[in-house]
Amino acid sequence: MTKSIIWHLPIAHTHHLSASAGALSFVGGAGDFDATGRIRNSGDFDRQIEGAMANVNEALATESCTLDDVVRLKAHYTADRDDWEVIAALARLFKTDPMPAISTVPEPLQPFSGQTIQIQAIAQRGWRKLSDVRAAPRPVPLKKQALFGDRTVTAGLRAGEFIAVANRTAEDADGVVSHPDDGIAQSHFIMERHAETLAALGASLQDSVKMEGYYFGRTREQWTPLSKARASHFREPAPVATVVPCHRLNPKEAVTKVEVMAMRELRNGYDKYIPREDRWPARVWDWTYSTPYRQAIRLRDTVWLGGQVPSAPYSNKGRSVMEGRLLPQTRFTMTYIEDLLRAFDRAPADLKLMVCYFTSTGTESETVAFAKTLADCVGGALPPMTLVPKPMMHNPNTTVEIWGVAQG
Repeated sequence: MTKSIIWHLPIAHTHHLSASAGALSFVGGAGDFDATGRIRNSGDFDRQIEGAMANVNEALATESCTLDDVVRLKAHYTADRDDWEVIAALARLFKTDPMPAISTVPEPLQPFSGQTIQIQAIAQRGWRKLSDVRAAPRPVPLKKQALFGDRTVTAGLRAGEFIAVANRTAEDADGVVSHPDDGIAQSHFIMERHAETLAALGASLQDSVKMEGYYFGRTREQWTPLSKARASHFREPAPVATVVPCHRLNPKEAVTKVEVMAMRELRNGYDKYIPREDRWPARVWDWTYSTPYRQAIRLRDTVWLGGQVPSAPYSNKGRSVMEGRLLPQTRFTMTYIEDLLRAFDRAPADLKLMVCYFTSTGTESETVAFAKTLADCVGGALPPMTLVPKPMMHNPNTTVEIWGVAQG
């Protein structure tokens, strides 16, 4: 692995590389950056994986963690590779089994010049020494098994109370996508597989604290049926959720991809649901149809936020404010995050992870301007961030969606 160095993003604002909330530690979008904020191996995907993971390792060290403490790893990548190749390349850097739950998202754009991958990590210090560690295997298609040797790929990992389930499409164990081009059927297929993985870990979808997903579409008419399909697998109170458009997926017949994170406790030998506090200030927007999802929940000293968008306040009509203007919409969206955190007596300065999807043509200058706006809204050092530029968000009127985790 590339020698670790002190790295940072190529932005002018002070920002943290890692942070902790409750028992969890977070690293934002780590890339192959050097001490000046430049990509060391511009355009070289394989070397950038190695460099980015070295930087993940260094960032974790400041929270007294190592790569062995990673529970969930997520890579947004831009390369002519399929997901199994990327998962295998990342897995090789984890020497101890079970490997973390590894999620991948192919992207047409990256936030900074020359970048081909950014990696986000969630770790829990010392989880391998806990009495309650469980892993559920992920079937690997026969033609991809050689990538992993005799190692088992993780579909879901339970590290004490925290559970990460890797994202997936409707690809079956043979590498064939079920229900080609049928987003509703694919959504049900994915949620059923996630339910099976969680059951193997002593949990259920109702234990989810966060759902994050991707779909092809640019209208509410395309989004709503898939949203209803996912929602049908939950009852109130459901987790907070973020689902944004994608522009690439593997395999090519896939039209959606979903992952979940959950929390469940073991008490006196029995798995138990962990109650969560729920806050939804009246100003914060609602969905255009009745859903079981929440906007913000708190449990175990963590506050989990749903994806916030510039929808009109006090409303469920789906109308965007400041239509199509990224920086004004970003400032407005951050007021929702402030409202939600204030309901728990917290503020944006308490954020320990921020994940931002935003409309971009793919230039670094747009990312820098976006990060400046975030810094102005946070009002201090930025938390670890994953910045994901998109050719288009949900529609031309909506240009940003932001979620995060705060110290609770």
